Amino acid sequence: MKKLILLLLIVFTTSIHAQFTQSIFSKNPIIHLETWQEQKLYFGFFLGLNSYDFKFNYKATITEDIQVQKTTGFNVGLVADARLQKYFNLRFEPGLYYTKRILNYPENYFTSTPKSSDKIREINSTYIHLPLLLKFSALRTGNIRPYLLGGASTTLNLSSNSKSKDDNLEQRFRVKAWSPNYELGLGIDIFSEYFIFSPSIRGVFGLKDELIQDNDPTSPWTSNIESMRTRGLFINFTFH
Repeated sequence: MKKLILLLLIVFTTSIHAQFTQSIFSKNPIIHLETWQEQKLYFGFFLGLNSYDFKFNYKATITEDIQVQKTTGFNVGLVADARLQKYFNLRFEPGLYYTKRILNYPENYFTSTPKSSDKIREINSTYIHLPLLLKFSALRTGNIRPYLLGGASTTLNLSSNSKSKDDNLEQRFRVKAWSPNYELGLGIDIFSEYFIFSPSIRGVFGLKDELIQDNDPTSPWTSNIESMRTRGLFINFTFH
C-alpha cells in the first residue's frame, strides 16, 4: 500500500508538473474551478502516511523512560466537506489507519534479569479514525488557497486486545478500544483544471489514558504507568 501511494504521487507530480508551472505559478494564471468551493457540500478521498507515538506519565520517579520505536504507517479514507461560510467549512474525514509501535523497556524495570523478548512489546494497530474538523481558509490567490484545521476525533482500535484475558505475561499488550483526541493542522488547496489537490499535515493528541493494566498489580510492563496517550503525525494527500 505504501508503494501504491508513492507511485500515485510520482505519477501525479510527473503528469501535471508542466500544467502547474504554467497555470498556478505563473504571473497571470488561468483560474481553475473558480466556483467549486461555493458548493454547499462536496466530497473527496485521501491517501497518506502516519507516524504514531505514545506519551507516558509515570506513578513514581524513573531513571529511564520506556522508549517508543516509531514506524511509518499509511492512511486511506473519504472526505465530506460542508460549506458554512466563505472562509469556514466543516469536514468529516473517516479513514482507516495502519501503524506499528515497538516499546523498549529498560532492564531496571524488572526485578530479575529479563529475557530479550520481555523487554520488547510490538503494538500493531488498525484504527478506524473519525475526525470532525473545522477548516479555516485564507483568501484564494490564483489557484492556491492555504488553510488551517482543528477539531475533535474518536478512534476505534480494531487491534486493541481489550477483551483479552491474557496480558503481558502471555506477551499480549492491551489497550482500550476507543480513544478521544483533538487535532490541529494546516494545508493548502491547489486548484488544477479538473480537481483540487490538497496536501496537509496534522497532529493528533489523545485525551485519555489508553492503557489496560496487567492482571498482576506489580507487573513490570504496566504497574508504574499512570497514563499512556497517543500522539500522532499525519501527512494526507486529498483529492476533490
